[in-house]
Amino acid sequence: MKNDLLQRLVKARAEKRPVALVTDLGSGLQTLVHDDVDHGGFGLDDDAKAEVRRFLREDRSGIVEVGDSQLFIHSFNPPLRIIIVGAVHIAQALAPIASLAGYDVVVVDPRRAFATDDRFPGITMNGEWPDDALKELNIDSRTAVVTLTHDPKLDDPALHVALRSKAFYVGSLGSRKTHGKRVDRLREDGFTESEIGRIHAPVGLSIGAVSPAEIALSIMAQITHVLHRDPPDKAAAA
Repeated sequence: MKNDLLQRLVKARAEKRPVALVTDLGSGLQTLVHDDVDHGGFGLDDDAKAEVRRFLREDRSGIVEVGDSQLFIHSFNPPLRIIIVGAVHIAQALAPIASLAGYDVVVVDPRRAFATDDRFPGITMNGEWPDDALKELNIDSRTAVVTLTHDPKLDDPALHVALRSKAFYVGSLGSRKTHGKRVDRLREDGFTESEIGRIHAPVGLSIGAVSPAEIALSIMAQITHVLHRDPPDKAAAA
């Protein structure tokens, strides 16, 4: 690999940006693709770029034939991440489930009585106000955001940031009635119908979940479904 490509790759990974190293197996030329732009020894046509996006979305590497070319696509994705707003009982179950699924987990809650290491062993805690915390966490297209406090003073500021971010999933706890009131508040705050429509609420797949652990399982199942069903760029643009 040429030094300039290596430096670009190192920089992209340090910035936690999805990037793919593409090698033409016929010529040996290499190019680096991120944000749909390729940098390197050869240019890629639209069909090849579509394959790169697919491989990054599916988080895999491999060989693909595009026209007369045989390309090896090596995907370098940042870790999947879930930001949980609200250090509540459901969060205590969701955090370890998400960790087991390969996500970096951050629990955001300024309420010191809830956000303790004893209640969330091994989980990164953030005690800032939710909107400040989410801005600092730089939400990207491999981030899911779930609000669980059931308190508009905490959930709404988080949603204000999440709905205008690249998060591939945004979910909020609450009944249909609660969500209806939430929608009214967001409209009053200037959010469009398409932005509000990004919220999965009531949060989680409808599996008859009752206990905190069951609700956490339904949330993780829904996040997984959205991740693999919808391309992250589509979810962010919805």
